[in-house]
Amino acid sequence: MDAFVLCFAAVFGLLFGSFLNVCIYRIPREKSIVWPPSSCPGCGARIKWYDNIPLFSYLWLRGKCRNCKQPISIQYPVVELLTGLLTLLFVWRLGISVWTFVVLSAVYALIILSVIDLEIMIIPDRFSLGLIVLGLVFAWANPNFSGVWWQKEATSLIGAAVGLFGVLAIALLGTWMFKKEAMGGGDVKLMGGVGALIGWEGVITTIVLASFFGLVYAVFLMIFKGKKGSDAIPFGPFLSLGALINLFYLIKPAMLVIEF
Repeated sequence: MDAFVLCFAAVFGLLFGSFLNVCIYRIPREKSIVWPPSSCPGCGARIKWYDNIPLFSYLWLRGKCRNCKQPISIQYPVVELLTGLLTLLFVWRLGISVWTFVVLSAVYALIILSVIDLEIMIIPDRFSLGLIVLGLVFAWANPNFSGVWWQKEATSLIGAAVGLFGVLAIALLGTWMFKKEAMGGGDVKLMGGVGALIGWEGVITTIVLASFFGLVYAVFLMIFKGKKGSDAIPFGPFLSLGALINLFYLIKPAMLVIEF
């Protein structure tokens, strides 16, 4: 892979990460993601372009608003850095193809919904259902599904069905056994999107990975934060992490790559 392409991917990811922060903040609050321009949530002052450069502006301003000196959440540079890093890694792994853009769209959606779920424990339907549509519409470009276009479409549809109804069955069983909600509706719909993108096998491995990471996180909270085992934790970020591992490592890269 050409070094210029990788550098461009990293820079694009950093810049797009700034937009993801806008989505994370505004979508749960039902605000437009395009207007008005970004402003400080504390004093309301418009953020100048030179104070909105990914990573650099945060470091230059020492994590504070230029106008009111209110601290800027560490979430902003973390999301920007994560988006840049994942964009670089997936372009390096998959090359440049239609499927690469599909995967990156899924990656960005998973970042947004994960942070929102961490903050308010809600996964907006526009992302979970959007992943289902994304997987079904672009099943023909999925290099991990075999056969002609209609066979790939069927594979994606079966994966979405397993993700939706299989995980729903697990959620209902868990609710019956533990007498409390075991998994939210947003998690169930998210797994439908995962299945549409990586098939029913990916649903299984994603749940296994998410359960492991979620358990580690829960134990950490109990030991260091004094949380109880009965306290609810957001599961969307761990499902997203499992899906990202599947997308990057457990499936083969795209076969049609444009060489630069």
